[in-house]
Amino acid sequence: MKLSGNTILITGGSAGIGLAFAERFLEAGNTVIVTGRREHVLRHAQEKLPGLITHVSDLNHESERIALFDWVTANYPEVNVLVNNAGIQQRFNVLKADAKNSWNDFNNEITTNIEAPFHLSMLFAPFFATKESATIMNVTSGLAFTPFAIAPIYSATKAALHSFTMSLRHQLSDTSVEVIEVAPPAVNTDLGGSGLHTHGEPLDAFADGIFKGLEEGKKEIGYGTSVDRLRMSRDEVDEYVENMYKATKNTIE
Repeated sequence: MKLSGNTILITGGSAGIGLAFAERFLEAGNTVIVTGRREHVLRHAQEKLPGLITHVSDLNHESERIALFDWVTANYPEVNVLVNNAGIQQRFNVLKADAKNSWNDFNNEITTNIEAPFHLSMLFAPFFATKESATIMNVTSGLAFTPFAIAPIYSATKAALHSFTMSLRHQLSDTSVEVIEVAPPAVNTDLGGSGLHTHGEPLDAFADGIFKGLEEGKKEIGYGTSVDRLRMSRDEVDEYVENMYKATKNTIE
């Protein structure tokens, strides 16, 4: 992926990993558009990064995903990079979850983490294939490879996005579109709620590490603890997941 001279759309780009990526892409000489559901958070992001272009969009709705595609391609027809970054993480005990009355909350996690990036990738791929150079970057997780038992839907959705990304890469291999997967470890952001990831990798160090991977031309980029997890054997995965669950199960009891 060329790191300058692009027009880049980042979903969930108003805070956390998305905003850190936006900052680095702007510094590298790109036009950057970020989307999010909350206008006031987007305004704050724009105040922090004056060159940022923002657009309010709720990607949980099919009509808004199509509207976003139409708006971006009409107003910024040079767009050639999509970063599917928006995500939701919920931690819960399945024996205590109110799946009868609160399913919508769980379904939102599936829609945000699976349906939205799948749909946006399929909307933009044909458009990007007409470009001289384009990229679809999907932000999955180390938990796509070693599921976090207390965040079962999140882990499963990221595993699905990992699988989809692999298939997308093969299908687009004869086009000008690169497909890149970024698999973060725990990063110190507010994903899942404030204070849950304070033990995670520092955000700026993580973002710098991912950009180093982009500079090196990697198609699958981990950082910190996620690097080894991307290539674990099944036996190693089973052991890792069991140990992680034993260490954290008390938090959802």
